Amino acid sequence: MSEKFLVLDGYNSKGLAGLKAAGATQAGMLYKNMLAHFVPEDSIDIVEISHTTAPQINVDHYKGVCWTGSNLFFSAADDVVQRHIDLCLGFFEAGTPQFGSCWAAQLAAVATGGRCELNPKGREFGVARKIMLTDAGVEHPMFKGKPRVFDGFTSHADIVTKLPDCAIHLASNAYSPVQALDVTHGKGRFWAVQYHPEYDCGEVAALTIVRTDDLIKQGTFIHKSELQTYVTDMQTLNLDYTRQDIAWKLGLNADVLDPNMRHIELKNWLDYFFL
Repeated sequence: MSEKFLVLDGYNSKGLAGLKAAGATQAGMLYKNMLAHFVPEDSIDIVEISHTTAPQINVDHYKGVCWTGSNLFFSAADDVVQRHIDLCLGFFEAGTPQFGSCWAAQLAAVATGGRCELNPKGREFGVARKIMLTDAGVEHPMFKGKPRVFDGFTSHADIVTKLPDCAIHLASNAYSPVQALDVTHGKGRFWAVQYHPEYDCGEVAALTIVRTDDLIKQGTFIHKSELQTYVTDMQTLNLDYTRQDIAWKLGLNADVLDPNMRHIELKNWLDYFFL
């Protein structure tokens, strides 16, 4: 088996173009950058898997797989979504450890018998507040060193509404009933979180631009001027995390501002499966 890690970028062409236009980092590169804090950069491959033509991926070739977020929806599944499900199941059967954010949590659940639906509360955006570990989550190795209640950067409209029998429910908050899970299926395991440990303030600012119309429509922001102020504040804070005035105004703390705390779930996954 190769000593390489695979990052699967879940955005389709339209989604990739939207991110680029807003100045956001491509999802696959975000994950590669996060992984590169812990493993050699040249051990990480990125593959975009949501284009019209499916890439050829050998599920036996990689030691570990990371799934990014996506602009796809399980509540509007199509052939490309099914491609994700089939690939996920292939890695389960190969016994390859999987990890991921947002779309990944939904994928891990749906691929193994759970259900995902559009959240009637609307898109959870910016910061997922007061994520609370379940009793199982407190004891789970993915959350070693994490407080029982914490915040996390986020952007998602679908939520997991039914866990498969093979899943352990690890965290939730008032907005989304499943914020983290551990799925055991076939020979493999998939640790996933609904929030985005790979994001920083700058990426959330860019995503705010991408989602402008939806965020105003659902009332996250009332006016575009209010949204633009939020974007400017997040961009400023991204350049200078000592700006406690902005951090206080936005209610941000070390949970999201300290990369050592923000990335701890990924580090724990690497330590558990590969050390």
